[in-house]
Amino acid sequence: MRIRVVLDALAVLVLAVGAGGNLAAGAWALPPWLPGWLGWTIMLTSVTPILLRRWWPRPAYVLALVLTATAIPIGGPVLAVAVVGAGCALYTFVVARGSRASRVGFAAGLLAIGLLGVAVPNPSVATTMNFGASALIVGFALGIAVHGRREYAAAERENHAREAVSAERLRIAREMHDVVAHSMSLIAVKAAVGNHVALEQPAEAREALHVIEDTSRETLAELRRMLGVLRDGTGVPALAPAPTLDDLRALADRAQLAGPAVDLAVEGLAELPGGVGQSVYRIVQEALTNVVKHAGAAKCRVRVTGGEGEVSIEVRDDGRGGSATPGHGLIGMRERVAVYGGEFSAEPADVGFRVFARLPYETAAAR
Repeated sequence: MRIRVVLDALAVLVLAVGAGGNLAAGAWALPPWLPGWLGWTIMLTSVTPILLRRWWPRPAYVLALVLTATAIPIGGPVLAVAVVGAGCALYTFVVARGSRASRVGFAAGLLAIGLLGVAVPNPSVATTMNFGASALIVGFALGIAVHGRREYAAAERENHAREAVSAERLRIAREMHDVVAHSMSLIAVKAAVGNHVALEQPAEAREALHVIEDTSRETLAELRRMLGVLRDGTGVPALAPAPTLDDLRALADRAQLAGPAVDLAVEGLAELPGGVGQSVYRIVQEALTNVVKHAGAAKCRVRVTGGEGEVSIEVRDDGRGGSATPGHGLIGMRERVAVYGGEFSAEPADVGFRVFARLPYETAAAR
């Protein structure tokens, strides 16, 4: 804003010096009927709308039209300064208010200049009408262009903001589903076990309750962190590190408590970029949750294999297989893989069920 005001002041100075220099040098003389002091006053006042237009666009344009009407009988540099001021004020008015609000003002300005140019005696009717109309047309056209560009930019920013909010909601929804579904599956299985053996095998029932207690505490802590971020964002610094490959062993051990023996192997990988490592963890977590909830399997094999710029995940079980119901879990896994432009499949195998995912993380990082 400050730079624009300075530029306006420089433009005013150039106009005043140029028009005043013509008058002072005698290149053009004021009409005999006009007192010299009044002619100079009208000319110098005609630059006022340029200085006022940033703060009061509409009043500045109205003032510019009044000064232009006053300058029409005088003509010469006085008229030139007035119509330039009117064009500049109209430009700012259009940019600030848009084409709909400024069309009436534009039309009124053209009509006023046309009628006054014909009805009021002046040095040159053609010059008055052509120069006045050109200044208003240029100001209006430039204002429409700038206003449209700003509206488009504002709409783009709003769209980007909506897309960012939508993407963040989707990410949080995936995280909530992964955490809750996995933990509640373990809790449900262990609760069923505890209820079944409570009377005959109290020690095993207590062990089931111990697993339920630990899993519930971990889940509550994770949910509190997520809700803290959703509420006001102040929970971000307190968040625990995102799960990575190093946490897969603990994940497999927890799944194993619910029934199936889990054979986990991580090959060809030392570390992964943070987002890829978290996606790998969540995909394995959701696949194991489905094994616990739906497969009725005795064994489950998990293979996480690194390649040149990619990581592959395979989760197989020896359960009853069946069709893959497209629930939130499978959708979430597919979305995580799609972020990296990878491959995903979830389908019955010869024995049991197989989930496969491939994430080309270097390709994603280069985008």
